[in-house]
Amino acid sequence: MRLWPFRGRPGRVSPSSQELLVTEEVLRRSVEDVFVVRDCQIRTGIIAFRGELRVEPPRALDALIARLRPFGYTPFLATEGNAVVLQVWPLAATVERARVAVNLVLFLLTCASTLVAGAFFSGSPTFDALARSPGVGRFFTGIPFAFTLLAILGVHEFGHYFTARHYGASVSLPYFIPAPPPIFLFGTLGAIIRMRSPAKDRNSLFDIAAAGPLAGLAVAIPAIVLGLSWSTVVPTPPGGYIEFGQSLLMRFLVQLRFGEIPPDMVLYTHPMADAAWAGFLVTALNLFPVGQLDGGRIAYALFGRRHRMVGAITLGLLTLMGLLTGSLNWFVWAGLIFFLVGMHHSPPLDDLTPLSPGRRVVGFACLILLVLLVPPVPIELG
Repeated sequence: MRLWPFRGRPGRVSPSSQELLVTEEVLRRSVEDVFVVRDCQIRTGIIAFRGELRVEPPRALDALIARLRPFGYTPFLATEGNAVVLQVWPLAATVERARVAVNLVLFLLTCASTLVAGAFFSGSPTFDALARSPGVGRFFTGIPFAFTLLAILGVHEFGHYFTARHYGASVSLPYFIPAPPPIFLFGTLGAIIRMRSPAKDRNSLFDIAAAGPLAGLAVAIPAIVLGLSWSTVVPTPPGGYIEFGQSLLMRFLVQLRFGEIPPDMVLYTHPMADAAWAGFLVTALNLFPVGQLDGGRIAYALFGRRHRMVGAITLGLLTLMGLLTGSLNWFVWAGLIFFLVGMHHSPPLDDLTPLSPGRRVVGFACLILLVLLVPPVPIELG
């Protein structure tokens, strides 16, 4: 997942109306050989030129960035009706000092919290034996779970990171978020990176957004296959148990490995399979096509300004899932997404160049993946 704020210059004061008029004239002259200006509007400090491009959008954007950067402005190309709009925002590249120590401390704390959480997941004879050992040895009981989950989360975030760096975007290293078990079952709330600059166009926006979930699944799928190969089918315990809900993909993999499980038997999963299940869930949540989530950015790349409608439909479906399944998780997630994530995200600099056909196919495949990865009832008490 990514946080992608727009940040203006620290301490910058909004210019007066007279200053904006002077600025508008200077900027108009700077872009005239790239953009034919028909009319202009000034909207709360943002200058919007309407007209036509003299060259194709990618070349125009490169030229406009170079022309406007010395003035502390950033260009955004979009359409309004049949006209091309060049919005000039008073934004400058954000330069922040890298705080690698913060990233490292949070990662180490997350290692510790997931190790503690992993101790609650049994099923590995080798590591379960450590729980009965004296001293610090029992602390390492959770290694299969913690290592697998951190590998999935780390590869997910570095998928975003390296793709963003490939496109020249300013991006932070991953921030892992520790969470105290057993309040948070998995010992972590995931990880995020901070994007300090907008995407250049829909294609780069799509690549940065999709790289995380796809990279994470490249670890999670082999992990679930290996974890299920080490899992067993046992009689239903008399004292009750916690059961993770099965998504369509999970149900297929379990059926492939064990066949139909008898009613009086349950699947006793290896901790690696439990961590992979958590990785599937995190990936599914990130793929919801809403706002700032990875799926929200994929939806913007696919549908443009209609992404808000897609997000609203998604929240409606989450609420419907809660009503149909009786699971409160769906109401909680819908509320968190609405109030914390929101329905909006920033447009790319070039909103004119369409998404390539190949990426469009991958984008719809990501939406299909969402359906395959979502468990109808995430956690049940047996």
